[in-house]
Amino acid sequence: MGQDGTAGAAGQAGPAGQAEAAGQAGAAGQAGAAGHAGAVGADGVESGAETSGAAGGPGKDAHDTVEAAVRAQLSKALGGVRGMIEAAVPTIAFTATFVATKHVQTAAIAGVAVAVLLLVVRLAQKTSVQFVLNSLLGIGIAAFFALRSGKAENAFLPGIYLNAAYAAGMFLSILVRWPVVGFIIGSVTGDPTAWRNDPGIVRLCQRLTWLLLAPCLLRVAVQYPIWLADGDQSALLGTAKIVMGWPLQVAALAAMVALLARGRTPLQRTAASADG
Repeated sequence: MGQDGTAGAAGQAGPAGQAEAAGQAGAAGQAGAAGHAGAVGADGVESGAETSGAAGGPGKDAHDTVEAAVRAQLSKALGGVRGMIEAAVPTIAFTATFVATKHVQTAAIAGVAVAVLLLVVRLAQKTSVQFVLNSLLGIGIAAFFALRSGKAENAFLPGIYLNAAYAAGMFLSILVRWPVVGFIIGSVTGDPTAWRNDPGIVRLCQRLTWLLLAPCLLRVAVQYPIWLADGDQSALLGTAKIVMGWPLQVAALAAMVALLARGRTPLQRTAASADG
């Protein structure tokens, strides 16, 4: 299920987790980024000083600072405001319908119907359908778990597991000083590991990774004990999923934007990347 994606930005786009991850995010974080350097458009493309290269053309080499590169790559990974909404809305439809009806099939139909509508619009516009498909896959996995086990609350189990995996992976990356956000910088510079030579960049990436990790950990800490409780906890789990999906992700992204807005760390590119 797809509202908790925050980890999405760092390679988080996992099947059951897009529903957990992208309701996962919203316009507030993007608006903060736009105020600092570039506006994030409806299809996730940053405009402004950071998107025009040295010769005036678009390209990833346009980013002069680590902060600018991370902002742009996070926006790209999340699909911008539109991509995040598309990943969130079908999952919210699924969860809200499930809480109201306690019927997995009805909830799945509601979620799929919304996703198909968004998919048709994307196809008509000939733009990427990635985030809609991610949400569809998340809904399908959630419904499968619930129907196979016969327990409605198990629809929320894949999202809990996925958030736990994301949190564990990101914590390990921080512990060994290879924070996952660092690889975002590597994708821009042309050298996936050169960023580790600068302790300042490593520290920045660690702080940003902590901010990605926090929503995942909080969801597990709240939702897993509810799932373990006796009786049918599907209504409470559904409410927790919605409340801890989009709003929590927006808060995490806003914190990341605030952190990035304070710094101007020079971005050093490799010779190969600079040549072309």
